[in-house]
Amino acid sequence: MNWKLVFLLSLFGMAMAIATVFWIPINIEWLFWLIIFLICAYIIAKNAPGKYFLHGFMVSVFNCLWITAAHYLLFDKYMAAHPGMIDDNAKMPLDPKIMMLIIGPVIGIASGLVLGLFSFVASKLVKK
Repeated sequence: MNWKLVFLLSLFGMAMAIATVFWIPINIEWLFWLIIFLICAYIIAKNAPGKYFLHGFMVSVFNCLWITAAHYLLFDKYMAAHPGMIDDNAKMPLDPKIMMLIIGPVIGIASGLVLGLFSFVASKLVKK
């Protein structure tokens, strides 16, 4: 495992954590993630020593930590920028901040499976 590579690629997640709090609306966030995942998959395919899926998965796990922490710590600002989330949170059984701490890692694991797959496929298509 190249942990330095994983950490450095996870900085995209840190940037997105801040950007989604202040600037990026939820309806186009997926587009930013798609671009980031494609870039990360390519970089992993070119630079990882093997275990491409695991590298991609771990990048998303680190991303999830950055994003969950930023959204939790900047909760009021995040909600102000995403008013539709207020209605969604009203339907949740727990406090919205607690739900964020629960749902964040679930999304991180799911996106890790996607980035892991992208990285594995990229490793088959990209020459080192």
